[in-house]
Amino acid sequence: MRPLREGSVVFVTFEGPEGSGKTTQIALLERALHATGRRVVATREPGGTPIGEQIRAVLHAHENVALVPAAEILLYAADRAQHVREVVVPALQRGDIVLSDRYAESTLAYQGYGRGLDMEALRHITAFATGGLRPDLVIYLDLDVELGLQRKRRAQALGRGEWNRMDEQATAFHQRVRTGYLTMAAEDPERWLVIDATRSIEAVHRVIYERIETML
Repeated sequence: MRPLREGSVVFVTFEGPEGSGKTTQIALLERALHATGRRVVATREPGGTPIGEQIRAVLHAHENVALVPAAEILLYAADRAQHVREVVVPALQRGDIVLSDRYAESTLAYQGYGRGLDMEALRHITAFATGGLRPDLVIYLDLDVELGLQRKRRAQALGRGEWNRMDEQATAFHQRVRTGYLTMAAEDPERWLVIDATRSIEAVHRVIYERIETML
């Protein structure tokens, strides 16, 4: 499953620790691309579809502390399978640019490096869920995990965003996730764009937009 135009960037995913500013940067990029006349679909995982939003509620509910890692990954995979087929692939087939807040790399970072699940099994599950669809560009917003969690707590206190079950994981878990992201980025530097998320919102947006423009 790869309905992409040769030489075009059409599927861009945003990854990063909690509080890294993905949602803000996706909104800025979406507006900038719309301003140039391009068609853009902005979406997210988990969620992005009515069924996915129901799965998201289960995954993020504070009371679901008994959710075991194997069940967690299968729920994420179910969400992704629905998301790819209901939102992402139809948009790509229309020739739209798709911007997704998290995608398959989140599984490898959170359930692989973070939870310690078997990476090869995760790759098989993810490939089945996505039909092999990979993003053209992975934008990774990097920052210290404790700073990111502080940012997210402040935003939640102000009524912006949510504080969910995944946020409540131990700091060591979030540090392993960050290490996983940086490892994957180093292994595939042409497909990953790593940005220091402590820079100003405008500076981060400028780096992202310039990279997208050169690839379009």
